Amino acid sequence: MQVLSAIISAAMVSIFVQNAIFERAFGSNVAIYASRKENHVSGFTIGITAMTTVASIISYYLDGIVLPYKYGWLFMPLIYVAVISLLYIAALLFLWRVFPKLFGRIRKYAHLTIFNCTVIGALFLNSNYGNDIWSYIGYGFGTGIGFFLAALMLNIAHEKLDSDKIPKAFRGYPIMLIYIGIISLAFYALVGYTVDF
Repeated sequence: MQVLSAIISAAMVSIFVQNAIFERAFGSNVAIYASRKENHVSGFTIGITAMTTVASIISYYLDGIVLPYKYGWLFMPLIYVAVISLLYIAALLFLWRVFPKLFGRIRKYAHLTIFNCTVIGALFLNSNYGNDIWSYIGYGFGTGIGFFLAALMLNIAHEKLDSDKIPKAFRGYPIMLIYIGIISLAFYALVGYTVDF
């Protein structure tokens, strides 16, 4: 039982510390936008998790084909954007044909969910964190779960940070960025990162 508890604790710390938003500020603007309403948090999370997971599977095979070439890495940004674009079109067509009511509700938010730094960052970082398909899938899925936890924390803090006690110049976006920075430092302290000067 203690081993299982230790594994769960390590996984939770890893999700927060290796979080796209808290570690690299990928998708922080989308997370701030999504955190304004609770139903946006879940909708954006589903879209980002689905996109990063499916795109990671596809990018695993494309990385295996293109990266071994001498200058293959130069073409990866274009390839990743093409993968995301094709998945975006396929997802919209699927929702339009199968779930037309849902398509009508999410149509104006779908591009924010799919075309953001979280998704493209997950594809670029996949090749750094593993060379088997399960590493790619795990990183893609974990990125979506990490986005959910970060957006949920921002949603909880949103009401308190949008008060009259905050100076007018800092209300809204500036205070959220400061909050993200403080939370990031707190999570880095959990794992004892040191900075050499």
